[in-house]
Amino acid sequence: MLSTIKSLTAAVVTALLMAASFKSFSQTNRFNVSVNSLTTNFNYGKSNSDFKPYKKDFKGFQIGVAYQAGITPIFSVVPEVYFAIKGGSLERNNQLTVNKSTLRLYTVEAPILARLHYNNLYLNAGPYVSYNLGGRLKTDGSDAVAETTTKISFGKSASEFNRWDFGVQAGAGYNFIMSKTTLTLDVRYGYGLVNISNDVERYNRMLNISLLVAKRYKKNRSANGG
Repeated sequence: MLSTIKSLTAAVVTALLMAASFKSFSQTNRFNVSVNSLTTNFNYGKSNSDFKPYKKDFKGFQIGVAYQAGITPIFSVVPEVYFAIKGGSLERNNQLTVNKSTLRLYTVEAPILARLHYNNLYLNAGPYVSYNLGGRLKTDGSDAVAETTTKISFGKSASEFNRWDFGVQAGAGYNFIMSKTTLTLDVRYGYGLVNISNDVERYNRMLNISLLVAKRYKKNRSANGG
């Protein structure tokens, strides 16, 4: 994880140095609001490769805000914060819960992205940190066992989970410029680097396709994009 952080830091610093060489007007500053669905699941690590055939995506939810701070014509920094419902499922006959189970997590997540622009298209990447507020584990029943829904707890024992998660996000987007607002289609992948549970390896994975609505605060006279 340390090597990934160092590599990401080096990439951001390099982008900042490149951006500092430009003397013209910066990218448009804007504030975004988004409400969208998420597709998430868990990676169970190399030691639990037998879980792979039983994995199933979880359809989650996200609501949050972001601010694009324009630095140069091709570079901006984007801090975000949002509430997200994430999780993952294991189908019946898996080695962990036997019956089908779904783990749901309620989290607050804060990425900071370095964004490179080309006209209305952009690429971005950066680290995120998230805090798990709570969660529930639902296990389907069978003829011999009743269905259960358990509130998860946090701590260091084998059955508990970790509050904090850290990882990286990367993706691309396209801005549809309108008279007073900007609509942005953003596609992003999230890669968790922290094992969030103690009984078995679980790393968050996320695919986010969102439509963001933004009000532009400063009009850019030299860049075509937003």
